[in-house]
Amino acid sequence: MALGDGVASTARSSAEINIVPLVDVILVLLVIFIVTAPLITQAVKVKLPEAKSQPVQTPSKPVVVAIAADGQLHWDGQSLSLAELEERARALAARPAAELHVEADRAVRYDAVAQVLAAATRAGVLHIGFVTDPGQARSQAAPVP
Repeated sequence: MALGDGVASTARSSAEINIVPLVDVILVLLVIFIVTAPLITQAVKVKLPEAKSQPVQTPSKPVVVAIAADGQLHWDGQSLSLAELEERARALAARPAAELHVEADRAVRYDAVAQVLAAATRAGVLHIGFVTDPGQARSQAAPVP
């Protein structure tokens, strides 16, 4: 059916978008989603057997490598050289889930820290962490407005 003023006999097409078919499609998709959503979220109820066990955890104390301000290395309080550190790190890497914690003095040169990290990595230590003092960082931080 053509729109017009009734006087002209020629048919003209409308330039407006008809959204009725679009609304029909959206409603059909909505109904499909409403019907299938509960089916997807249903779980199968299973009676699981009861067992008494405890988790196996072997808490291992991490090894602490301290680097003094003058670059001196300490392995759990014992003074040692970089070569000895690498030997001990190799033995540490043989243990599963072994951790190496690095405590570096604030005044130590970055080169000393980088050498310790490189030696531990060459030895195969996978878990290396840095120990900091959060209390000092908090007291020196600028106040937040």
